[in-house]
Amino acid sequence: MTHSNTLRRPVVPWAAAMVSLLALGACSDDHPNPTEPNPDELAQGEQIFRFDTFGDETFWTDTLRMHEVIQAAVSPQAALAVGLKVDAAALPPGTLDHADLTDPATTVALLKLNAVVGLKGTVETVNGKDTLTHVGITCALCHSTVDNSAAPGIGARLDGWPNLDLNPGAIIALSPALTADQKAVYNSWGPGKYDARYNFDGISDPAVIPPAYGLAGVHSVTYTGDGDRPAYWNRYVAVTQMHGHGSFNEPRLGIAVSNPPDSVESKLPALEAYQLSLTAPPPLPGTFDAAAAARGKMVFEGDGQCATCHTGPTFTDANTTLHDTTEVPTDPTHARRSATKMYRTTPLRGLWQHAPYFHDGSAATLADVVARYVAAKGLALDAQQEADLVEYLKSF
Repeated sequence: MTHSNTLRRPVVPWAAAMVSLLALGACSDDHPNPTEPNPDELAQGEQIFRFDTFGDETFWTDTLRMHEVIQAAVSPQAALAVGLKVDAAALPPGTLDHADLTDPATTVALLKLNAVVGLKGTVETVNGKDTLTHVGITCALCHSTVDNSAAPGIGARLDGWPNLDLNPGAIIALSPALTADQKAVYNSWGPGKYDARYNFDGISDPAVIPPAYGLAGVHSVTYTGDGDRPAYWNRYVAVTQMHGHGSFNEPRLGIAVSNPPDSVESKLPALEAYQLSLTAPPPLPGTFDAAAAARGKMVFEGDGQCATCHTGPTFTDANTTLHDTTEVPTDPTHARRSATKMYRTTPLRGLWQHAPYFHDGSAATLADVVARYVAAKGLALDAQQEADLVEYLKSF
């Protein structure tokens, strides 16, 4: 493996995450433009998204030794506390009735059932005891959550929803293979954030885990539009963050990683098809004022100037345009570390579900987002217009 900074930081998508593209200009993707997927391809993509590690156990087990930590010290209670989720559908009836959620052995049992969302464990009998011998991660770790229908953190899967409870840094920091300084960096990220470039440039600037739903028709699927379809970012994440077996090259950033044998490339078309099939969740009944939202739509398209960039059915101009950091009222660091050095216009979907906003989570609410743009652009909106605009955004 030709990547020398593996211990600075790992993990998965945004996306989702994550969540993903083909390269702009200097990069290319060998797969043809996506066509209407068939049910078999979608089913295959779902399995890849949920359960495929791309062979990354060689990193999470052999290098970070996470299986040792889980076996010895990670109870279900501790796992839930760092945002890991449990798929209730994978549990036999009555499993939770008598389970000891303070015992790491219960976590091993859940992994044996393939019930921990985004984690894939191999459990073998050693000296008469169930023992976790290997563990890896999947796309679902960051880009799925559950509906809490059985208990907090336990329920039906919600693929594509960002797991904003997940604390990837705190999880990575459990590794006995890391130094105290490395652990301090990871522990500083907090829930719902991950830095997908830290292991290359050594700069800690985590971004909010984005949704992996509502991407159909959107080519630039990351905050900085580094590629032009999900396959680009899926490859980047699978190889350089999950540390699966495959290759990724990005000349614009001087990145060339090869970790044979390739377990990624052949799976990208089905994975992308499944991601593009994930639709954004509609707002819950009663969560916005319909009359105010109708007025807010006029503000959005008029005095608010939102539709200048949030255009078309996906509410983004990202398929044709990227924006200089001076056009976006947020910190430029994330863009400066990217291949494009620019930001894309975020498509608007499921906004009610994935606060905080902006790539760095610097706006806690939609009202904060509106207020920031009003100030940055010098918009002459009164308080009623701002409130109506917020209600319209809640309706996405």
